[in-house]
Amino acid sequence: MREQLDTLVQQMLERGVRYEDARREFEKVFITRALQRCEGCVNDAAELLGIHRNTVARKMSEYRIRRS
Repeated sequence: MREQLDTLVQQMLERGVRYEDARREFEKVFITRALQRCEGCVNDAAELLGIHRNTVARKMSEYRIRRS
């Protein structure tokens, strides 16, 4: 996995992707996938991610993520 991440970071740098844009996109996808895995349950997704449920809810609002 570390090699895949290294390759992805290298590609992003070559394409001029800014750190803040990369961080936001990663966070959005990570939270979305956790919610999908937990069938939309914010509490379960928060536990899976190791963050508070309020943080998940705030990020869902910030990134306009819907429970699915």
